[in-house]
Amino acid sequence: MMLAVLEQRGRIKALGKQDIYSATVGGVRLSEPAADLAIALALASAASDTPLPKNLVAIGEVGLAGEVRRVTGVQRRLSEAHRLGFTHALVPTDPGKIPPGMKVLEVADMGDALRVLPRSRRREAPREAEDRR
Repeated sequence: MMLAVLEQRGRIKALGKQDIYSATVGGVRLSEPAADLAIALALASAASDTPLPKNLVAIGEVGLAGEVRRVTGVQRRLSEAHRLGFTHALVPTDPGKIPPGMKVLEVADMGDALRVLPRSRRREAPREAEDRR
């Protein structure tokens, strides 16, 4: 599902034509919707051969239309990420109280989130004629 959303809403081409595998540290199974945004960014980063910033954490659920949805405990998650040394975060709109010293970028959809990747290296699919209007 995530690949289809990235192709359609993130305009990252040819993901469906590749064999893609994802692994987590220690083989942890991810059933937490808050990991959606981080996984989507990791896939987009790999597809475009563009590294994400090392100090970036991403929290949010990604819907079929590419929207980034709020998840429970955003403030708690941001505090823990900051404690672990992360200084920048991508979160859904209205994250609540932000830990001092952490820079937070609120994103409404995958288009907003993918802007953290340098545009010059991103490989985008051509837009449909009606999208150009």
